Amino acid sequence: MSDFWTHWYIHIPNFILAAVAYTLIGRFVLGLFVPENWDNYIWRFFRLITDPFVRLVRAITPSAIAGPAIVVLAYLWVMAVRFVFLATMINLGLAPSVGA
Repeated sequence: MSDFWTHWYIHIPNFILAAVAYTLIGRFVLGLFVPENWDNYIWRFFRLITDPFVRLVRAITPSAIAGPAIVVLAYLWVMAVRFVFLATMINLGLAPSVGA
């Protein structure tokens, strides 16, 4: 537990990015079975969390890409940001070492 608080600046952003990524997966899978404007509370939660990321990716993606593919691209971008963040922390020597 002390390692978590020692390196909170890595763990908390990593956790948030992971939660967003897995919520994007949930939105994509659920979106295969339900309409986009469905009023269910679970669907509204997925949309609340993921819409900012989907809007950002939609703004930088060509309009020829279909709606569900934007969610997949948003997932890939979030995972790329997560990877770059962790690689940067490791390269800067700010990440915990394996043996510590």
